[in-house]
Order: sequence, then C-alpha cells, then structure tokens
Amino acid sequence: MRVYVPLTLPGLAEAYKTGELGDGPFVAYAVTPALREWYLSDDIEELEYAALNRAALASLRLLAGEPGAVRRRVVVAVDVADRDAVADPDRGLDPAALGEVRVAGPVALAKAAAVHVDSVEAEGEVGEAVDALGAADQGDDDAQFIVDGADDHELLWYATQEIPNLVGLGG
Repeated sequence: MRVYVPLTLPGLAEAYKTGELGDGPFVAYAVTPALREWYLSDDIEELEYAALNRAALASLRLLAGEPGAVRRRVVVAVDVADRDAVADPDRGLDPAALGEVRVAGPVALAKAAAVHVDSVEAEGEVGEAVDALGAADQGDDDAQFIVDGADDHELLWYATQEIPNLVGLGG
C-alpha cells in the first residue's frame, strides 16, 4: 500500500539522518475505503492525489508546531505492507480523518518512492496558512480561505536521491 507521510523539512532531515520514517506508530494517509467513498471515484491516481493532499494538510499542521521551520510542506510517499497501515474504523467517515492510517512504524526511508515538497515561492502563502490554522479550526471562513490557498501550490516531486539537497546536506 502506498502511504503519504506528512513531514517538515527538519523532519525530513531527521529521517535522512536516521534512515527511518517514524519511531513507532505514526499517522500517514492512503487510499482507504472511506476516502474512496468520500470522493466517489474509482480513478486510483485521483484518489492517491487526494491522499497526498490530506498529508499536505497534515504537514501544514506539523509546521504550526515548529515555529522555526521553513514554511514548506513535505510529504514522503512510501510503500508498506497492507497489514502495516491500518485505518481506524471508528473515525472512517470523520471528514477530519479521511484517508488517515496508522503505520506500525518505523519504515526505512530507503523504501520511499518519492518526496513531495513545496517550492520556495510557496513559502509566503504556506506561512500565512500556518498562521491561519487556529482561526480556521474555530470556523473562521476567511482563515479557512487562507488555509485552502496553500493548496493552490502544487507540491513538487523529487527523487529520494535529492533529499540531501532538499535538507541542506547536499554537496
């Protein structure tokens, strides 16, 4: 199963240093039955894109907890055994938990298929979205508009060999 792991650039640097994603059970996003039902689609690419976007929103939330981190969302796509990524049946249709799975953890970074990261040009709007998250969670429509604006920036695709350059460890 392909899962999308939300991170920040410091989180990606740590994963690169340790060679592992997660240090125990951790949350990722995948094409779950609930996500299929919510999006009413059988197109796997469309559903994987939806799961990627759910992980990008989770990355935005991680950025809110890391004030010093560069304001760029990071998502690592990695393949894990189906048994290692489980959706919570009690939260299946909760819109906030769509596509959410718990990965038994840790997963070797070497198993990653790709890394998706915002461009440098997205940093301003991603930073504004991070700042607006609290108000958006409280129902502020203007703040939600700002948070949704981060989605206007497509995450760029990078090969895993490019991770050292992404996290500032490249030559």
